[in-house]
Amino acid sequence: MIEVKNITKIYQSASVETIALKDVSFSIQEGEFVAIIGPSGSGKSTLMHILGCLDTPTNGQYFLEGKDVSKLSEAELADIRKNKIGFVFQSFNLLRRTTVFRNIVLPLVYANVPKNKRAEIAKRCLLAAGLTEKHFSHLSNQLSGGEMQRVAIARALVNDPLIILADEPTGNLDSKTGDIILETFRDLNKQGKTIILITHEKYIAEKAKRVICIKDGEIVEDVFNHSSSKEVKKIKE
Repeated sequence: MIEVKNITKIYQSASVETIALKDVSFSIQEGEFVAIIGPSGSGKSTLMHILGCLDTPTNGQYFLEGKDVSKLSEAELADIRKNKIGFVFQSFNLLRRTTVFRNIVLPLVYANVPKNKRAEIAKRCLLAAGLTEKHFSHLSNQLSGGEMQRVAIARALVNDPLIILADEPTGNLDSKTGDIILETFRDLNKQGKTIILITHEKYIAEKAKRVICIKDGEIVEDVFNHSSSKEVKKIKE
């Protein structure tokens, strides 16, 4: 589904040149659950922006479903974000004085989904994210942090995206609630969704089936977790 070939990203500021990514290459198959982990300044956020079509590489190619999206126009990238990628952010980004149900219906309005289908889709996505119908009429600012993140996950599902891209989705949650959210991602992955999770926490990354470690803009390790063994591909010491 995803193939990244020799991606480099360089930021220019006056006379200062910052290399955020250096010749990064990897692929992700449909249905994988991948965590990308690295410390602050490692390049993981830059990589997330490229994978999410929020930014483009300076050099290299990014293929999504066999199409090179690294050279597309802003309008074309916006279409991909709208139709193929569901985003989940650390800060939830919900409309706070709007009901849970309305938060999920609004993206469907903007996507021109027929009115008679919106309620059905919204309900299905909220239930898939682990919310019960008693939450649907609550205002989002009446919810706990874990419940708000579940609403954010439901919102990411409404357009049936190819990929769910989660940026530090447990960062504003306590560890117990974070574990519940991670289990929600695991359940969605079991249903066939491709999950890419960005984190700096090792214990969170280990919940994924595969962990890509990035440091100083380079991939240093690619780890496949199996039920009884662990396959480690050492990229760089």
